[in-house]
Amino acid sequence: MRAVAQFKSHPIHPMLISFPIAFLFGGFICNLVGWVIEGATWWTVGAWMALAGIITALIAAVPGVVDYVYAVPPKSSAKQRATWHMVVNSGAVILFVAAWIIRGAATAPPTPVTLLLELAGLVLLTAGGWMGGTLIHRNFVGPEHRYANKGKWREQTIELDRNQEALDVAEVGELDVDQMKLLRVGDRRIVLARTSDGYTAFDDHCSHRGGSLAGGVLICGTVQCLWHGSQFDVHTGQPQCGPAHEPIRTYPVREAEGKVRLLTENL
Repeated sequence: MRAVAQFKSHPIHPMLISFPIAFLFGGFICNLVGWVIEGATWWTVGAWMALAGIITALIAAVPGVVDYVYAVPPKSSAKQRATWHMVVNSGAVILFVAAWIIRGAATAPPTPVTLLLELAGLVLLTAGGWMGGTLIHRNFVGPEHRYANKGKWREQTIELDRNQEALDVAEVGELDVDQMKLLRVGDRRIVLARTSDGYTAFDDHCSHRGGSLAGGVLICGTVQCLWHGSQFDVHTGQPQCGPAHEPIRTYPVREAEGKVRLLTENL
């Protein structure tokens, strides 16, 4: 699932997290060495590194929150994992902030309490990093998967007006065969797809674990979820291959006056 906070398809959040990780681990090591050898230079450097880690962590959190809200598929196993990722990393930052406050000044020597708080923060940071890696490598949150003739990623937000019979969601020639487009219609995420039989629309939600189908693969009228390989007929919504057993919801579309229109009767 392509990240929303991205630069030329490269997610920004993973670019930034290396800074707080390096600063916070480095700060703890400098503080520990300074405490052991009673070296003021070491623990002063450690204090400033810890502060730099806190600041860069807050900066890195901004694109992370953007992707959490807009990119991670809702009501999915990835959403649960992303929530824990956010909570655990926030806890790590809070522990380092507490250690800094207790210490009082950068030139003050660290105490066993501040060192234990920082160590606990590093444990949480490691666990949060593990979860973040799983979100990328297993749930594909961030990477933009490409397949033959997929075309560029397309995404559109459309205001839902139930007084209208249909909503214009694309130009007739906007998508080639086997290409998809993510529609954000009200609080729904809907995939508009074009097959050799014409346009169709379906929920961006694999019925197995909630993976994004817009980020999957569309070939010969079948969409495949990248998470676990479930396949669905995009016209009927019926599963063609497990582990999914439940169908996905489909929506009627029609072509008129050069537009592709999504009917609002089932929205």
